[in-house]
Amino acid sequence: MPLLIDGYNLLRTIQRDAFAALEDAQMCQLISDYLYRKRDTGKIVFDGIGPPDKSSLRNIKSLEVLFSGQHEADEIIEDLILDNTAPKKLTVVSSDRRVKAAAKKRKATAIKSEDFWLQLIKLLEKKRPMSPEPPGKRQGIGENETDSWLKEFGLD
Repeated sequence: MPLLIDGYNLLRTIQRDAFAALEDAQMCQLISDYLYRKRDTGKIVFDGIGPPDKSSLRNIKSLEVLFSGQHEADEIIEDLILDNTAPKKLTVVSSDRRVKAAAKKRKATAIKSEDFWLQLIKLLEKKRPMSPEPPGKRQGIGENETDSWLKEFGLD
């Protein structure tokens, strides 16, 4: 389910807690990691033109970072909700009433910033299940198999 995130709304919400020093690029990287784990994509919209050096916001996988320029981020988010061809599959992250109302109007899922952040942290703190190693990795191959391969390559 693609995500559409109100950037500064989320950032300001999480900076009130234990993440006071978290910056926008760091938050975007964490969201990217979350989306990668969920095998999903998203867009995050920030107010204004952003930092002069946007290099820390490039090459963030699964997350498109947008700046609203002369417009309010809320306007851009509303337009993105309206333009979405499958709004029922869209999740909008914001605690802003205006944005939540726009999402609800198109039957998209609206989630408060603090609730989304708790989900994100919970998922990222989980250890990924590791697939078991094949026994041959540690034990090596047997003598018969070695002979077979040597014969196959004409090295016997």
